[in-house]
This record gives sequence, C-alpha cells and structure tokens, in this order.
Amino acid sequence: MRPQMTLLDVLYNLFGFLVFGFYTLLVVGIVVRVIMKRRPIGVSLAWLALILAIPVLGVSAYLILGEVRLGRRRAQLAQAMYRPYVAWLQQLVAGFPHQPVKPSVKANPLVALIQSRLGMPLLGGNHLALLSEPQTILDSLITDIQQAKIFCYLEFYIWQAGGRVDDIAEALMQAAKRGVDCRVLLDSVGSADFFDTEWSARLRSAGILLVEVLPAKAWRMPFHRQDLRMHRKLMIVDDRVAYTGSMNLIDPQLFKQNMGVGQWIDVMVRVQGPVVPVMWSLFVRDWEMETGERLLDSRQHEPESWAEQEHHVQLVPSGPFTGGDCVQQILLQAIYQAERSLVLTTPYFVPDDPLVAALQSAADRGVSVQLIIPERNDSRMVNFACNAFLEELLTSGVEIHRCRKGLLHTKSVLVDDEIALIGTLNLDKRSLWLNFEVTLLVDDYSFATMLRELQQGYLHEAKQMSLADWCDRPWIQRMLENVFYLFSPLL
Repeated sequence: MRPQMTLLDVLYNLFGFLVFGFYTLLVVGIVVRVIMKRRPIGVSLAWLALILAIPVLGVSAYLILGEVRLGRRRAQLAQAMYRPYVAWLQQLVAGFPHQPVKPSVKANPLVALIQSRLGMPLLGGNHLALLSEPQTILDSLITDIQQAKIFCYLEFYIWQAGGRVDDIAEALMQAAKRGVDCRVLLDSVGSADFFDTEWSARLRSAGILLVEVLPAKAWRMPFHRQDLRMHRKLMIVDDRVAYTGSMNLIDPQLFKQNMGVGQWIDVMVRVQGPVVPVMWSLFVRDWEMETGERLLDSRQHEPESWAEQEHHVQLVPSGPFTGGDCVQQILLQAIYQAERSLVLTTPYFVPDDPLVAALQSAADRGVSVQLIIPERNDSRMVNFACNAFLEELLTSGVEIHRCRKGLLHTKSVLVDDEIALIGTLNLDKRSLWLNFEVTLLVDDYSFATMLRELQQGYLHEAKQMSLADWCDRPWIQRMLENVFYLFSPLL
C-alpha cells in the first residue's frame, strides 16, 4: 500500500511547485526582456547563454548587471540637463572671437559627428602639453593648485593616499584656506580605500566639498547598476588650466606594487585656452547629476584671458547619458578614416566585433596598424578575454606589441600622424558602453607628433608578437581564452 500523504507533505509539494513555477516565469520573463532590448547580438547571446546554462547565477547576474540603471533621480537629471548644457555651450562659443574653428579635411567627419551627437564644438587657440613622467605630472598638478585663485575642481576614479599624492591633498587644503572654491568628485568603488582613510575627513574639515560618486551599496542593487563607474580624470583650475588623461591620483611607486605588473605608465594633458571652460562645464554637469546643485550659471568665462595658442581641440564626454553612447561610432570613424598609419595604446583590450572588423579592414587595405598593450595587467579575466582576439588580428596583419616596462595605462589613438584621441577611454566594452569617460580629439599636427614620439617610446620598450609563436601556445590557454571570449560582451 502507498503511504498516505500528510498535510505537511501536500503543503511541501505545493510550495515546491509554486517556487518552481515562479522561477520558471522569472527566467522566461528575463529571456523575453533580453530579446526585446535589441542590444548587440553578441551581448544578447552571452546573457542568454549565462541565464540558461547557469540559471540561478545567470538570473541573479542579469538582475544586478544586465541593464544600464543609473537610478531614477540620476537618470532624470541626466536627461533634463542635456539641452540646457548644449544651449550654454552654444552661448559660450558665441562669445568667443574666431570660434568655432574650421577642422582639417581629415578631421571634419569626426568633428561633425561629435558636434551633432554631443553638441561639443571644435575650439582653436588652445595650448596642450603632453606630460608622461609621473613625478612631472604630480609636480604640475600641485603647482597649479597652489596658484589657484577662484576655484579648483577635481574628478577622479581613484585617489590613493600616500607618497606625492598627499602633497596634492595638502595643496588643496591650503587653497581652501585662501578662499578658493575646492570641490572633489571621487568614484565610490575606485576610491573606496581613500574614503576609509583620515584624508577624506581632513579634506572636508578644511572646507573642501568632497562627494562620493555613484555610491556602491548592496541595498542599491535593485535600483542602480553597481558597476556603472565614474572613470573620468579631470582637474580644472580657474579659467587658466585643465588636465585630463589616464593617470589617477596615485603615486606609481606605491600603487598596486603587489600585483607583479610593475609601475603604471600614464600620461596627462595640460590644457590652456578656450576648451578649459568646456571642461569646467563637464565637471559641473557631473556635480549636478550627483548632488542636484547647478553651478552652470555661477560664473562668466572671459576669452580675453587666453593668450594666442595653436591647438584645435574638441571635448568628447561619454557614458550612459543622452548621446554619450556615440563614442564607439567616433572610434570606428577614426579607424576607417586611416589611410597610412594607425597606432593605438590601451591597458585593457576587450573589443566588440565592429571594432575588431574595423582594425582588420584597416590592415587589409594597407594601413600600418600597431596595437600596443601591456605584457601583464592587473586582471587575469580581462587578460584571457583580450588574448582571445589577438590571433585573428595578427592573421590580418595587425602588429601587436606587448609593453614590458610596466603596466601601460595610456589610452590613445593616433590616425595618420595627424589626428589624436587621448583621454580615459579603454578599448573595452565597459569604457565604450558603461563608464563615464572623457576624451580629447586634437586636430593638430604638432600635438600628433608629440604623441607619436611618446608611442614610439612605448614601442621601444615592447616586444612584437609573432603569429607563429602565438599559435603554439598551450591548448589549455586556448580553452580558457575561448571560454572568456564567449562572455567578453559582459566584461
């Protein structure tokens, strides 16, 4: 005889059935949502594979990381701010004599694309200095902070206390005592350790407005995607000078020295001229999105204070905001415009299919394409995903050089020794689609020459990869690369 089911057994089976039914509906609902989002096919397929192959993990990962969610307040602010800021830029440029300037024939398509999508003008009369030695960069930052008279605004992904960086904090506190308006935006994840030090309290006690950007908290996961990061590096002092580039507020002699990758190799661009208030407007836009405080109309920018300079510069902000996703189009346009040479440097190379195809196309039509990446970086997962793309690029004739001096962190693209893109943008999907980044487009032969000389220095410290040697790597390495390749759209 079959044992008679008790009420507890019935309830237990009913509960199991309800849980299974709920989870099945949840998986089906998420699968339908992935399909209806119409994102790049590789991204959609990667998510579907993860959700169906490892259901619990896949569903959890998608709910946390699957969609770009800035949070309702930030998303509303970002959308509401777009038109006022574009109008402000137009009014600013209208007050500058001889602005905007006419781009070169080669830069014209890029300039038009940026102007159309982001409202950013190409401005002449700037002077750019390319700083590549870490101590020179830190000295220059400190000196300009010490000379600040009106305001000093900083925005960085990482601030790590220690070494020469503490001198920057001291200079800021002294500036605040002089009555300089000092404000600092730091990413919550990148600068998490800094917020746990005494320096954050000291800066605030000195009157510096320090804000933790995009706070990463467990309770915020249902409302705000936690891996959307503020990856910009900016410093603006008065209307006199601004900085951007790849270097965080770190002392390379101390930063991540236990990772076995050597010192980080970075650049910063010191900017003077009409593009400085445009960079100021980007900072105050980020400030408003994070705090709700509008600074846009807080001051007048006088063109008479700028000396006659030569460089033509266009600011390219990017990120999960209106128009900010066009940076991939800008990058592809630059690559397809190359006629003779193309040199790219990046610490993290996890491209999407269109970027790989663009690089292959350039090499196939006879363009000298050189990709410079570090021999080792601080993420094994990204390293495997990067390696998965190298064989097909080598087969197409792309030269790949692996820098052995340290972790090459410079992000730059040089087209035909004429047009330069330089800033915070990595050649990976995270930078292209998720992070808040900033890039300078420089339409100037003299600056392109300076960048070319810097890149040549990296090449001297690098070893060129051989297709034959690369094809002989162990099969287990190939297997790991191919596994991470499947999920590269999610990295």
